[in-house]
Amino acid sequence: MDTVELSKQNDVSAIAADDAGRHAAFEARVAADEFIEPKDWMPEAYRKTLIRQISQHAHSEIVGMLPEGNWLTRAPSLRRKAILLAKIQDECGHGLYLYAAAETLGVSRDEMTEALHAGRAKYSTIFNYPTLTWADIGAIGWLVDGAAILNQVPLQRTSYGPYARAMVRICKEESFHQRQGYESMMQLANGTPAQQRMAQDALDRWWWPSLMMFGPPDDNSPNSAQSMRWRIKRDTNDKLRQKFIDVTVPQAQALGLTIPDPDLKWNPARESYDYGAIDWAEFYAVVRGEGPVAKDRIKARIDAWESQSWVREAAMAHEAKRQNKAA
Repeated sequence: MDTVELSKQNDVSAIAADDAGRHAAFEARVAADEFIEPKDWMPEAYRKTLIRQISQHAHSEIVGMLPEGNWLTRAPSLRRKAILLAKIQDECGHGLYLYAAAETLGVSRDEMTEALHAGRAKYSTIFNYPTLTWADIGAIGWLVDGAAILNQVPLQRTSYGPYARAMVRICKEESFHQRQGYESMMQLANGTPAQQRMAQDALDRWWWPSLMMFGPPDDNSPNSAQSMRWRIKRDTNDKLRQKFIDVTVPQAQALGLTIPDPDLKWNPARESYDYGAIDWAEFYAVVRGEGPVAKDRIKARIDAWESQSWVREAAMAHEAKRQNKAA
């Protein structure tokens, strides 16, 4: 073996040893519950996992404005309109926080948006269902945002620092959304017979999709094990789903509403609720973009992106002018 060949092999061995050392240090920091920051070394797979999760979360916040915006001009009172408008503004802010957190990983907002429009990135399947009545707005606040809170509170301790810090404010505001949704459902449940039927109908249609929000069963969730090891996720899908059921069933009972699950019953041995089978075929169909209004949601996002391009261009031109003046 000549000297050049030997030198190349030594270089490769040194790089491999260096990478192994950095991997070990990274894993030790994560195991010690330290935050990983943008300038810290991280495995490429960790970075890609975070981009996928954070961008999906950001897309969900923005797409989630669409079903609620549909009811802004039809809110039953000025108070309800103000509450709903404040909630939509919050969700827009959440999307901005999350896009900014993802950008610290080296991906641009334009790249994330293009991936969504091209179908390579996803958002929460819950937003591919229509809002048919005003009661749906209350059900979304109570059930959808209630499920989101259980998913998101542990993310305040996720291993990536910018994501964890963004979640602190998001979780505070999501708690407001859940309370306003429950209060709206309470008003309907205590109202006229027609309003009570409207509330029950909304619960019937949103219950199962809300359970699907936690993702597939643990034994069929390909990314969960690695995300748990890296402390990106803190709890399994099934554990969070069970917690949501145990918290929400008493709330429905207090409203005088019936959970649409004939197999639902209290299990004293587990001190938890047993529940019926979830239609996972529906879940995967919606993930594939076959939800009732999936095509409408993506079309609305693409149309808004293209028709409002002048706003982005004007903002960038203004910023360039400001920087030039400062220089």
